[in-house]
Amino acid sequence: MLTRNRMLLPLIILITTALAMYVFGRMDDRKTLQAGSFLTASGEEIKDGEQVNLIKPPADRQLRAVWIATAWNIDWPSSPGLKKEKQQQEMISLLDEAKNLGMNAVIVQVKPGADALYPSRYGPWSDVLTGKQGQSPGYDPLAFMVEEAHKRNLEFHAWFNPYRIGSVKDLDKLTPDHPARQNPGWVASYAGKLYFNPEIPEVRSFVTGSIAEVVQNYDIDAVHMDDYFYPYPEKGKDFPDDAAYQRYGKSGYSSKPAWRRDNVNKLVQDIHAAIKKEKPYVKFGISPFGVWRNQNMDPSGSATTAGTTNYDTLFADTRTWINAGWIDYIAPQLYWSFGYKPAAYDKLADWWVQETAGKPVQLYIGHAPFKIGSDSPDWNNPSELPDQLRYNTERAGQIGGSILFSLKDIRRNPLGLKTRLNEELYASPALVPAMPWLDSTPPEPPASLQAVSTADGIRLSWQAAGSEAAYFAVYRVDAGGDARLLDTVRSTGGEADSYTDKTAPRDQTVRYVVTALDRLHNESTTSRIAAAGVPSRVAVR
Repeated sequence: MLTRNRMLLPLIILITTALAMYVFGRMDDRKTLQAGSFLTASGEEIKDGEQVNLIKPPADRQLRAVWIATAWNIDWPSSPGLKKEKQQQEMISLLDEAKNLGMNAVIVQVKPGADALYPSRYGPWSDVLTGKQGQSPGYDPLAFMVEEAHKRNLEFHAWFNPYRIGSVKDLDKLTPDHPARQNPGWVASYAGKLYFNPEIPEVRSFVTGSIAEVVQNYDIDAVHMDDYFYPYPEKGKDFPDDAAYQRYGKSGYSSKPAWRRDNVNKLVQDIHAAIKKEKPYVKFGISPFGVWRNQNMDPSGSATTAGTTNYDTLFADTRTWINAGWIDYIAPQLYWSFGYKPAAYDKLADWWVQETAGKPVQLYIGHAPFKIGSDSPDWNNPSELPDQLRYNTERAGQIGGSILFSLKDIRRNPLGLKTRLNEELYASPALVPAMPWLDSTPPEPPASLQAVSTADGIRLSWQAAGSEAAYFAVYRVDAGGDARLLDTVRSTGGEADSYTDKTAPRDQTVRYVVTALDRLHNESTTSRIAAAGVPSRVAVR
């Protein structure tokens, strides 16, 4: 009898302990799994603190970015002259929207013309802020935007227009200290607008300096330029650079177009060098017009019949930039549908895949939400743009992601695009693709991961191991050992970092790992595993 009682004693203790844990867990709705071995309801053994390696499939690597345009107040601010607090409130709303849409980057126009949305030695305050060029808004919008974007772990790409001065025809309408007004010899007037002359060496130095200023002074992730190089031509009018060609180009170039292309090439090369000199981790990307050359002009061009091309019309030789390694990403603006015969989406996407294959450059695609619901039958098809995004995803590793123009158009939910991004296309988060040619060394994995059940869900906390972590990726581990990316969390810079999983399933033990990523998105190995359980809420009658 004594022997039998001794045999039953461990079982009695185990049952008593389990009941006590259950009761007290229900009373305060909190339960933490301490280090040791535990059995789940299904009998699975969980070891809190167990090291987990390579249990997760590779996380989706896909840039999901949106342009936020400030020129003509397209996206922000909604109108010039708003008070500081209203401007900031609107920007916070835009960034929250981008995060909620599943984006991981924003591309914000910080120099819409030869002006600035920050205090600058290279141009006056932009009139999109206050309605008056040169007037301070009373704060630094760029510093505010970068800080708020990073709080949401959104990459911040500072978007510049290198040559455009503005829609004014008269220099006297610019502020007295405007660089164009102080250097009228740098300026060309074309089609009712003013531009800095791309062919003048001093202009190239000025534009490069204006971008280096931002790289020096702000914690941006990338410098971005779009398709504004030599201006889109107006029929029957040539850009007025004959005198400059006679002075700078005629003796050394076979033609004016070749000289113009080299002017732009030199600017791109200079900007790249200036960025990397200041901060090698800051990326440089360009979003050009979608067609390099048509096949009828060059057999290696795309199977298109576009009336405008980068090489022949805008003098932007994107192929040279890619082959020379002057840019880290290229995002051609493929603003056409699958069925558009002069420039079909799929034909162009495939051409750019071939163009960038094996090169140290990431390929993203620029998309056109602003066209959805237009007169074109293709753009009245609610699946047109979603199908383009799927086309890209099917070519993961070749096409690194998408950039959508612009956030304002997405917010109006044209033909349900916003809903489909939320619920389908971008429903699961994605990490930004790494750029191993810039850096390939991952940070140390997080330490001391703990999981605690709370009334709001399971709260995770951990410590960064070293100073290289820019942010953390939180994964929930399923019963089969696979880990699903839940979210990313920006590093606090030394303090304990945390995340609450508010969607954790109840009545079961849930396991987690966390990884650290640097600002170029190199990912560490996983932390040690942590586990906790969320009790069901019991209704009290």
